[in-house]
Amino acid sequence: MDNYFAVILAGGGGTRLWPLSRQRQPKQSIKLLGDRTLFQIAVDRLAPLFPPERILVVTGVQYADDLRAQRPALPAENFIIEPAPKGTAPAIGLAALTIRRHDPQALMACLTADHFIKDEARFRALLQAAAEVALKDYLVTLGIEPTFPATGFGYIQRDTLLGTFGGFEVYHAARFREKPPLAEAERMVADGRHSWNSGMFVWKVEQLMAEFAWQMPGFHHQLMQIEANPRVLPQVWPNVIEKTIDYGIMEGAERVAVIPAGGLGWNDVGSWDSLFDVLPADEQGNIVVGTDLLEINTRGALVHNSNPARKLVALIGASDLVVVDTGDVLLVCPRRQAQAVREMVAALKQRPDGAQFL
Repeated sequence: MDNYFAVILAGGGGTRLWPLSRQRQPKQSIKLLGDRTLFQIAVDRLAPLFPPERILVVTGVQYADDLRAQRPALPAENFIIEPAPKGTAPAIGLAALTIRRHDPQALMACLTADHFIKDEARFRALLQAAAEVALKDYLVTLGIEPTFPATGFGYIQRDTLLGTFGGFEVYHAARFREKPPLAEAERMVADGRHSWNSGMFVWKVEQLMAEFAWQMPGFHHQLMQIEANPRVLPQVWPNVIEKTIDYGIMEGAERVAVIPAGGLGWNDVGSWDSLFDVLPADEQGNIVVGTDLLEINTRGALVHNSNPARKLVALIGASDLVVVDTGDVLLVCPRRQAQAVREMVAALKQRPDGAQFL
């Protein structure tokens, strides 16, 4: 499929993985899971479906040089620089303009730079199936089978069966529901008709542009200004609305299809406790990265060291604990409170000396 392009959104973030994830080095640029960064993993798993010239990256100017150095095989012009973060809808719109210059009839897969996917071959097969569905003028999303009633994810409700493509069942999408309260999330998980919204989409570029024209006409007009004269981007961008693609397009679109992407081994890798689902543990359930652990009566602990001064970590009776050492910061918290790291980041912003640790 020579007119199929992949777009990786790599704009930053990841405050729940502080102190390893920082403003100058966000989640996708750190070696969280091994000897490659999440960005490198995201690029590598697209081969051989997408050659380097058909992989685009949307990022900020402060991250572009680092990401280019991480995967130099990607053409430099394939890095699309946002003047400022405005949410996924504007980022995807910028990428669509670039792809349309290459091929007005192109398909585009919108992907993420910071997710874990265990079965990469199945992932590529899903992207091929999604392309077949997109050719029938659907906006296609990959849905993840929910494993618990998450309140931080979006949900997609399945409707009637559209057909089978590439061995995968594809359904009409009845509705999107973003970040529901716990009771509603519990009902949606129990009914078996909902998937988590993975944030990964496939569609025709022209169909996406038509949706922008219909649902976000002001932003579409701004895109047309940029397309007519790319040099006006710095002047136009400050006035662009900040919006996600889910709220801006997907919730209001009429022809939306969802492919339940079971068996992917997908994880958002959004917090320290999420690493327990993706990293190997020892016989006591402890996960140790970048250091040596000596423990007594300790179970289910995570010890992560990125401090160049490698050290021995000794834990006694410290079960279900998260310990992260970056050299300038030492984080210690119970695993059950790992989501509160973002509150620590917010508190740090209020300190006079906080900026040096963000």
